[in-house]
Amino acid sequence: MTSRRQFMFTIVPAAATVAALATATGAHAQAAAHADEKDPGAAGLGYKHDATKVDAKKYPTYKAGAVCGNCQFFQGKAGDAWGACPLLGGKQANAKGWCSGYAKKA
Repeated sequence: MTSRRQFMFTIVPAAATVAALATATGAHAQAAAHADEKDPGAAGLGYKHDATKVDAKKYPTYKAGAVCGNCQFFQGKAGDAWGACPLLGGKQANAKGWCSGYAKKA
């Protein structure tokens, strides 16, 4: 179960990103860039390209097996190595990655 604070930290950036993407023109024509772990937005979420490198002490919500590929925000198809993520500003997240906004697909 998530707290209200975790929910707000997840939904507010997602909503802002969706709104920004909706107003962008030609967004579908261009392939999204891969997310950079050092980008301020990605770093704020603790994003890592490789979930096995997540600091579990710093991010106690991390659990083994929790990866972007099985997160509800991951917009790639099953088996895709990379997929767009609204939490990362629409940039491509590695399917084997993880961030603190992780929410398991239903």
